[in-house]
Amino acid sequence: MAITERSIAPRILVAGCGKLGGAIASRLTASATVFGLRRNPDRVPGGVHGIGADLTRPETLTGKLPEGLDIMIYCLTPSSYDQQGYRDAYVTGLANLLAALGDQSLKHLFFVSSSSVYSQDDDSWVDESSPTRPARFSGEQVLAGEQTALESGHPATIIRYSGIYGPSRRRFLEEVQEGRMNPTKPAPFSNRIHEEDAADAATHLVELALSGATLETCYIASDCEPVRLDEVVEWVRQETPCAKPQPDARKGGRAGSKRCSNKRLLSTGFRFRYPDFRAGYRAMIDRG
Repeated sequence: MAITERSIAPRILVAGCGKLGGAIASRLTASATVFGLRRNPDRVPGGVHGIGADLTRPETLTGKLPEGLDIMIYCLTPSSYDQQGYRDAYVTGLANLLAALGDQSLKHLFFVSSSSVYSQDDDSWVDESSPTRPARFSGEQVLAGEQTALESGHPATIIRYSGIYGPSRRRFLEEVQEGRMNPTKPAPFSNRIHEEDAADAATHLVELALSGATLETCYIASDCEPVRLDEVVEWVRQETPCAKPQPDARKGGRAGSKRCSNKRLLSTGFRFRYPDFRAGYRAMIDRG
């Protein structure tokens, strides 16, 4: 990672230092001083300086934020999956954090977003310039959070992740193995990214920002092969023992049918460890 002109290690705050945020924070500790903010600061990864605060309660932030921050990564997930929970996580929490930051001037703000801001249901390709008209309140609040970041007064970049999977996110694989997933054919297109690549992508963009590179305001983070859900299920069934589909097996996801383009992310020089679902799920199946 490039060192800033101040000739000291960059100072980075990861707000929402959970599963994804913690993985990003861990990667950045090699060349930066990293602070991880979460309700329970004892649960941040080793090498990360824990900060205990609840972003929905601005008084808990008083006097907590370190000075001289270069980068802030906002990576919250809702504590409840209703409209208020999403608004608290993506809009209110960020607004409170920015207020607590005061007159500090960041080199860059990164906002972890979701491909749920796209509602396309016609198998079309979507990229960073595609219309964002969320079909659900969850996507609407995520999009409102994006706007809060972009209007923060700091240079900002949105990272729109598709579905994250991996060794710590095994639900889909287990549903197929246990016969609880049986999509119709042809099923809608699905998009995903392995959790290792998800953390690597954010780290890559942070390193570019610290090196002085000019970043776009938005990047889609998704692997290189959008694929129909039934094709993924059929491949898993061929690669590992699976129970017969149950009568009440789920038919599929609820994310429309679109194909997420990662061309802009690839153009920055990023390369995937797991460029498609076969590589990612193969590693998980082999790992057991």
